[in-house]
Amino acid sequence: MLAGLAGEIAFEIYAWLISPLLFGVALAPANLVVALIRIGFGIPVPYWAGFILHVAIGTIGFSGFLWMTHLILKRNLVLAGAIAGLILWFVAQGLLAPLVGRSFMMGFGAYTQSSLVGHIGMAMLMGYVMASLQARQSRNGPN
Repeated sequence: MLAGLAGEIAFEIYAWLISPLLFGVALAPANLVVALIRIGFGIPVPYWAGFILHVAIGTIGFSGFLWMTHLILKRNLVLAGAIAGLILWFVAQGLLAPLVGRSFMMGFGAYTQSSLVGHIGMAMLMGYVMASLQARQSRNGPN
């Protein structure tokens, strides 16, 4: 959970502050969540609710997916993070965005490119935090 929260906080900082400087676009994945809920369930939800849901999914789901990737591929956590981030990016831009009416991979424009950096960076940071926590636990022994 700590790794997921660290990665999600870093992703949001990147999305709102760094991405506009590097790519000229702010990432707003909560809009995708809001659109998916509206289309899938017919329920209009406010942006803030989509934001909170995205943070929860990122914190719990993305870190869990990274851990699964690590266990299945038997790679170190940072590399597993890069792979998991690449997969998550493809799911968001290649599968979910078209469900809400966007083009496949959103035309591979600046938003998609920035999203790639954000997803891989977020998941690699999660992997680094997980590895650091494991190393710390190994040094200190089980409680």
